[in-house]
Amino acid sequence: MSSARSRASRIASPQRPGAGRVLVAVRGDTVLGHLQLVETGKPGESEIKNMAVREDHRGRGVGGALLDAAVELVTHERGTQLVAATAAADVGNLRCYQRQGFRMRSVERDAFTPATGYPAEIRIDGIALRDRVWLDRSLTPEP
Repeated sequence: MSSARSRASRIASPQRPGAGRVLVAVRGDTVLGHLQLVETGKPGESEIKNMAVREDHRGRGVGGALLDAAVELVTHERGTQLVAATAAADVGNLRCYQRQGFRMRSVERDAFTPATGYPAEIRIDGIALRDRVWLDRSLTPEP
């Protein structure tokens, strides 16, 4: 079993009414990351509202294991699609989602501006934070 797969088997899913569900990746007593799933209101669709992995554990399969666990959970519940949004400037997040089978859905221009509550001139790896990218992944077999 790969290290990412063994991490996936150790992901807990505490439930809190109204807050969606949170999957938590742990090793021993250490939390490595989390993923929050919420319903979108569309039949069969869930949204990955938030996902984070400790900086010292990025690139080690924790994010992929969390995404695998989310896909397994939503599929088990007969869900048909997952959606997620991330900053267009965050190429690491875009790479992670695309490696897990997510595809570009749309771009929400100027989502991260002072008018929407964000400070001016935020940069991620030298790229100005402005636009939000929506991605999706079908959970039904393609014909």
